[in-house]
Amino acid sequence: MPYPDKLLADDEEVVRHLHPHWLTVFWPVVRFLLIVGATSFGLAVIPDGRQQGIYRMLVLAVAVVLLAVTVVVPLARWRATHYVVTTHRLLFREGILARRGRDLGLARITDVSYTQTLWDRITNSGTLTIETAGDSGATVLRQIPDSDGVQQLLNHMIEEDADRRAQESASYIRDDPAT
Repeated sequence: MPYPDKLLADDEEVVRHLHPHWLTVFWPVVRFLLIVGATSFGLAVIPDGRQQGIYRMLVLAVAVVLLAVTVVVPLARWRATHYVVTTHRLLFREGILARRGRDLGLARITDVSYTQTLWDRITNSGTLTIETAGDSGATVLRQIPDSDGVQQLLNHMIEEDADRRAQESASYIRDDPAT
């Protein structure tokens, strides 16, 4: 089963599956292009001689380390971050080696708000703040694409979940043989 289907209950469906906004990978891509260009230039200007191979290997080693730290890790972090809205809950997962996750039942969500800076409005992204019943505090999800649309979707899903629970309660009470 592909992610996140393995985490779903039998009667649960994915409504929306998001990663952080694509602009979070913009600078790693720019760094990739700069590192590849600088490495190519550096390899081309190394003078001929006995030490040429060693210098080229050194330049390549530095480039590989820079690529791993400044490009691969941010891209992997972006790819490993999931925001999933289902018919019953909101799932949040992040982390490459060490994972962190949180599942918020729609019935426990008391408030969903979003904020956008001017840049966020231009790029159609933002920050969602989700308040839940209990002591765990607010869950803040940053760099959410279409944050105002996701906020509206969550509010709609919370209402649908409340209606579904009310119908299940009503049918349970009607079918209860003790009454």
